[in-house]
Amino acid sequence: MEIEMNVKGLMIGMLVMGSIIILRDQDGQRVLPIWVGVFEANAIALQIESVQTPRPMTHDLLKNLLEDLHARVERIVVCDLKENTFYAAIHLRTNGRALVVDARPSDAIALALRTRSPIFVEEAVIESAKSAEASKENMDLGRLQKWLEGLTEDDLGKYKM
Repeated sequence: MEIEMNVKGLMIGMLVMGSIIILRDQDGQRVLPIWVGVFEANAIALQIESVQTPRPMTHDLLKNLLEDLHARVERIVVCDLKENTFYAAIHLRTNGRALVVDARPSDAIALALRTRSPIFVEEAVIESAKSAEASKENMDLGRLQKWLEGLTEDDLGKYKM
């Protein structure tokens, strides 16, 4: 089952592990942190902050290509978690035909924000992420999950949505 989520916040380089995109469901009951690289986080931050660059960035270029080809992003889905790596799919529609394109979640989310498309996460991915967090020995991700779930709007700082 797919659960619609929104980008609740973005923390760039605040932790040793890198940057984190925080997805949260409509009811605020489920939170999914996704660790991403700094460049991917910056691409998302540019869109969150409505920063216009002098030339198209990669995700802007992709959006422009899709528009020029008369394709639209119907939704993106974070669809799998394997060996601590999240996977996503971009669901497109063009000329009445549905297409699904494999993507990194950070790229899919950056594109979804630019196209104002809904973001979904498979329920099994949320459950797998919880299980993966519980099994980590060297990092207390369970505590991190609880901390992320308890964040307030003010805690998210500059990149809250």
